[in-house]
Amino acid sequence: MTAETIILVFTLAIYLIIIFVFNKARMKYSGGKIGKVINLILVTVSLLFISDYLVFLESYLDSESLDILRSIFRTAGLGFLAYGGAKIADS
Repeated sequence: MTAETIILVFTLAIYLIIIFVFNKARMKYSGGKIGKVINLILVTVSLLFISDYLVFLESYLDSESLDILRSIFRTAGLGFLAYGGAKIADS
C-alpha cells in the first residue's frame, strides 16, 4: 500500500464516522438551529468528501481539470459552511 492509499482509507473512515454520527443526530434533532447546523455539517462534509475522492477520475480527466474540480468542490463546501453559519448566527 502506498502512502496515498493509506491516507485515502483513513480519511474515508473519518468521513464515514462523521456522516454516520451526524445523520443519526439529524434524526434526533430535526428542527431548530441544531437541525440546521447538523445539515450544514453534513453538506459540507459531503462536498469535502467528493473533492477528496475525485482522485478516482484520474484516468478519465487530465490533472489540470481534476485540480479545478477539486478546488470547486472544496470552495463550495467551505463557502456553504460560511454562508450557512453566518445565516444561522444572524437569526
